[in-house]
Amino acid sequence: MKKLLSAAVAELDAGRPFMAVSVIASSGSTPRGAGAMMTVFLNGEIAGTIGGGAVEHAARERAAQLLLNQGSELRGYVLSKNDVADLGMICGGDVKVYFQYVYPGDSKLSQVFRYLLEAADRDESVWLIRRFNDGLMTDAGVYDSSGLHFADTITAQELKPMLRSSAVLTDTLCSEPVVRAGKVYVFGGGHVAQELVPALARVNFRCVVFEDREQFSNPALFPGVFSTILGDFKNIREKVAIGRSDCVVIMTRGHQSDFDVLAQTLRTDAYYIGCIGSSGKIATIKQRLAAEHGYSENEFNRVHMPIGLAIKAETPAEIAVSIAAQMILSRAENG
Repeated sequence: MKKLLSAAVAELDAGRPFMAVSVIASSGSTPRGAGAMMTVFLNGEIAGTIGGGAVEHAARERAAQLLLNQGSELRGYVLSKNDVADLGMICGGDVKVYFQYVYPGDSKLSQVFRYLLEAADRDESVWLIRRFNDGLMTDAGVYDSSGLHFADTITAQELKPMLRSSAVLTDTLCSEPVVRAGKVYVFGGGHVAQELVPALARVNFRCVVFEDREQFSNPALFPGVFSTILGDFKNIREKVAIGRSDCVVIMTRGHQSDFDVLAQTLRTDAYYIGCIGSSGKIATIKQRLAAEHGYSENEFNRVHMPIGLAIKAETPAEIAVSIAAQMILSRAENG
């Protein structure tokens, strides 16, 4: 999302318009749900995605036409192989896609996109809010922890039931989460972490790598990393504060460091905690956590250990895929 917003603001700075294309509602099986977004530019390039395949191809072509005509519209796409409006897809379902023409002279939308870009670096949830009338946007704003910004006809009271982790559409309002609060704290910067961080970054997790070795806390090792921290595994609270919107991945260089980090992170409200390890390691760590820290079996059961989905992964890259898949599922369930 940050790349999309950066590209959009760069177009505005260059004095060029673009199309903001959003899935604002979906039903059935669709490639991407409500809230997916892409931007289409005058040179034909895009940023972001609304799911790929036939829907995205059709939306991209329509966006290019609307961009030349300086128009906006709401359009539905049916994903049923037996429908006359069929796009040739067999997954079933349908989507509502909104095409918004954005140009540098539109002060409100320019402010909205700039604000969203600034918000992308803040650890808080941010929503794009839009009002529609007869299929066209009539007002827009941004909502975050400091309140509602830029909107003229939308009230904070209207938004309260709409501020969720997925897009919400009513007869007149649409709320889309653009930035979601929370980070993934990856403890350990070894081979698996070096594969995992870029995989997570590509699916919109903000990763922070925590290491006690300087050579393994180099950001260059982790494409897409949000930040790296050089610290002490025995005292992680000195450098990080883990909250309920955060995830924890433990894969340090040794069993003792894994144990030290796990004993501390189990006292946090992180919605996902995963620790790399074999069945033998699990039994040992469970016994030690009970004996040395008083953790019950129920408390230990919060931990995904062995970490990742059981796909018989062996290489660091395969293990990274299994962990990323499990975290995507956990994020969706936590939403």
